[in-house]
Amino acid sequence: MVPDLAAADWPKRADLRALTEALGADNIRWVGGAVRDTLVGMAVHDVDCATRLTPDVVIDRCREAGIRTVPTGLDHGTITAVLEGGPVEVTTLRRDVATDGRRATIAFAQEWQEDAARRDFTINALFAHPETLEISDYFGGLDDLAARRVRFIGDARARIREDHLRILRYYRFQARFGADLDAEAEEACEELAGTLKGLSRERVSGELLGILALPDPHPTAARMHAKGVLGVILPEACKAHLAALQNLIAAETAQGFAPDPLRRLAALLPPIREVSEAVAARLRLSRAQRARLICAAERSQDDSTNPLALAYYEGAQGAADRLLLLSQDARAVKDWERPQFPLKGGEIVARGVQAGPEVARLLQTVEARWVDEGFPSRDRVLELLSETLEV
Repeated sequence: MVPDLAAADWPKRADLRALTEALGADNIRWVGGAVRDTLVGMAVHDVDCATRLTPDVVIDRCREAGIRTVPTGLDHGTITAVLEGGPVEVTTLRRDVATDGRRATIAFAQEWQEDAARRDFTINALFAHPETLEISDYFGGLDDLAARRVRFIGDARARIREDHLRILRYYRFQARFGADLDAEAEEACEELAGTLKGLSRERVSGELLGILALPDPHPTAARMHAKGVLGVILPEACKAHLAALQNLIAAETAQGFAPDPLRRLAALLPPIREVSEAVAARLRLSRAQRARLICAAERSQDDSTNPLALAYYEGAQGAADRLLLLSQDARAVKDWERPQFPLKGGEIVARGVQAGPEVARLLQTVEARWVDEGFPSRDRVLELLSETLEV
């Protein structure tokens, strides 16, 4: 862990300096992932900003400085400043007035520490001054980050009761940053696992897929299963499916495929279409995600016989999913582009076949032979047509 942020590029961005000038350096602090990830040498993708200013003042000052804003979360005190180097969420300091495990009623605050106290983990409550880059650490986050320890701020059970999703967030952050397990956090997550049932499906889905998108989520998923957490959000998963996940990750790594959360979700489910349909509905997956999950569920050992034929009919992504889930070689379909079948129905009509169902049948027959032969040239397709018409 580096001792400060001075070596990082993002604090030097001209657009961030412009935002600082517009809002006032004493009124804002960089907070959250950008600070945390920089200190452990990870790439920074988003910059978040905490401010003493209320959203209306933020909007007015940005307008005066020529900075466009979008009211992305006014109910929670958040506006997004649209900057050249990427959007920055600017959130007014807050304190919780009431919580019920699913949502919080908040009030605006003025003290940095008061805002930090309502955050989930110590490593997420590090504030950095926009000019000096001095870090304000109110709860030992720097020591936890150095020790690779994910620890709740205050009492773990109390923090989870405020927002039940923090159970899944704990596992995601522990997988990313943790080394030694925090006993209190582990016990609290196990004890309160049942509270996850009350959360919106979209929130659960987002965190679950976030965990599965990590480089190697298998140890985390196995621990979630052992602690009874995975069974609450994905009761279809069993030990055999955890082994399938481990095998999938090994196949992805060996064959150079990027981690894919939906493919990994498929590994945690039995290969049964109806199960995938039910899980997709429960997790509120998109139509495309649902179709992909169902495609993966319909895998069979025959898929490896002709990978390119599989890719032609199921798409390169669908074929890769099925082959990798079977621990088969999927490299042939990686980045493969589907060729265009070089035959039209009118050409069959020109051969004397009456337009109608027979033309469609002949097209399908010739196309199937063309696929089986590995997509030969148009000349061969015309030969296949002639052979089919002679039958």
